[in-house]
Amino acid sequence: MKICFVCQGNIIRSPLAENLFRYYAEKNGVAEHFIVDSAGTSAYHVGEPPDHRMRQVASNKGFEYSGKSRQFQRDEFKNHDLIIAMDRDNFRVLKSWAASPEESSKLRMMREFGSVGGAGLDVPDPYYGGIDGFDITYEIVKNSVEALFKELEGGLDRS
Repeated sequence: MKICFVCQGNIIRSPLAENLFRYYAEKNGVAEHFIVDSAGTSAYHVGEPPDHRMRQVASNKGFEYSGKSRQFQRDEFKNHDLIIAMDRDNFRVLKSWAASPEESSKLRMMREFGSVGGAGLDVPDPYYGGIDGFDITYEIVKNSVEALFKELEGGLDRS
């Protein structure tokens, strides 16, 4: 299964989700069943590493990750089974880029998964706030990714 997590700049929320999902897949011995990446709807930060504040919050919780920002391309709908938007704005952008109902059907919201919030809620973008916002975002993403992983892991054919 090919999954892409998407936020605006691909430096905070989506790379965190990508790396947490990959971690759970590796930890549970099912990494070969998933190809996971992340992207942004904008090109603001292309080539930059994940935001240092989110990496610091993650590191404080025992989770290290890296990567480089990239922009989602419209033709990627063909390459992914599931495209998960971090908020309604990015969901709308992605939906406008989808060329067919089949491509639109691959879109989901991150907070559809987990017990923190609900399908219509955004994963907050802490970019312009203090470190507390990064802690909150980390916990929301972690909870949602854990629930998504459990849902997808349960459907794996391990034969």
